[in-house]
Amino acid sequence: MLIPLDKLRFLYPAYVLAIVSLGYLLAELGHFLIGVTSKATAKDLHYGDITCQLNLSDVLIADLPQVCENATTEETCMLMEMNGTRYCEWTYNGLGLDYQILAGPSFIAVYTVVGVILGIVADRFNRVRVLAVCTLIFSIAILLMGTVKEFWHLVLLRIVLAAGEAGCNPMSTGILSDIFTEEKRGLVMSIFNWGIYGGYGIAFPVGRYVPLMNTWDLGWRLCYYGAGIVGFIITLLTAFTLREPERQTIGEENDTNANAAVVRAGEEITPKTGEWKVMLQPRIIMLCLAASIRHTGGLCFAYNCDLYYQNYFPDYDLGWWLFAVTIVVGSIGVVFGGVVSDKFVAKMGVRSRVAVLAISQLIATPFAYGSVYFDPLWALITLAISYFFAEMWFGIVFAILVEIVPLSVRSTTVGVFLFVMNNIGGNLPILVDPVSKALGYRESLYIFYGGTYLISK
Repeated sequence: MLIPLDKLRFLYPAYVLAIVSLGYLLAELGHFLIGVTSKATAKDLHYGDITCQLNLSDVLIADLPQVCENATTEETCMLMEMNGTRYCEWTYNGLGLDYQILAGPSFIAVYTVVGVILGIVADRFNRVRVLAVCTLIFSIAILLMGTVKEFWHLVLLRIVLAAGEAGCNPMSTGILSDIFTEEKRGLVMSIFNWGIYGGYGIAFPVGRYVPLMNTWDLGWRLCYYGAGIVGFIITLLTAFTLREPERQTIGEENDTNANAAVVRAGEEITPKTGEWKVMLQPRIIMLCLAASIRHTGGLCFAYNCDLYYQNYFPDYDLGWWLFAVTIVVGSIGVVFGGVVSDKFVAKMGVRSRVAVLAISQLIATPFAYGSVYFDPLWALITLAISYFFAEMWFGIVFAILVEIVPLSVRSTTVGVFLFVMNNIGGNLPILVDPVSKALGYRESLYIFYGGTYLISK
């Protein structure tokens, strides 16, 4: 016996959340895959730094007469032998300025500008249709990354990926804020924004182990082909199963007293100037600045995490452990942060989310330092603790943001907020390369990963 569709209507909001979250997760998988596949990709496309590296998987660093990384020339590198067998190779390591540009600025430059434009579009047009088009664009870009033959091909497709992904957050945030009530909004925004960490976490096993399988002799390229095909499926589900919700006033917009903070001394917010008056509130500027600094730390670690552990601890295969920490622990932290902030809001009002945000990042900071200070065991333990508290931030930030701006400029504000946050957070990690050459790779992460966690509070 078929169940009447009317009886299943209560599941529709959860279904919308699942579809837009999966789309965002997939976009972020395409975004962060380069950080895990970069070593294989660099060897194939010839970009970045060339160093002396271990080429055997069945020996321990402690058993070697000399460490490969100590060789500074190709000649010295190729002379290193153990029992008559060369154990080092002079090849691309996936790092260097080329990689940092590929991972950060080439993506961020377009992502931020297009995000503002699409934020404005979201306030004026059908968000579901625009989201479907954006999903199609980034899916095509991810698929085509598997076909590249030159470094500049990859840069160009990263730009197209950024243009498509730029619509995910403004469109989806607006849709979800109109479907879910204030009592659930913190949790909902946390689940949606977990797509960043979900895509980042899944990138570890996909980027590490799929290339090793070398199925159909495709190597690292299969990662991008597979992700692109899944993207087409999400595109169809978005376009044909979601509908545009009625736009709702939420948060402080329902409180005429709170609106007095936006409309001061009887000034009216007009359609032409009101958007900028809202965005230039000191509380939004401070929230954006703190989020930008925090985002710097998150992206710095995301772009360098796998390469850092491969370089410092080549004896350890941490791919599945990093996946478990980011997906399992990160997911629990995201949900916990959303639930806790919703509970505070129910008792103390919208502004109480800020307290949850600050406390969570304060707790996460020392453990973030531990994740790059300790050897693998304690590095992973401290990383897990840091992730649990640190990953509360993203969903809470956007729950705060949509609750303190008017309906008419909600998606526009999200777009501008993302523009500033990603331009700062996405471009500062490029400084990891020069700082690491001056002070050391680990020391550069102390500054741009742990240090930014500390400052953002």
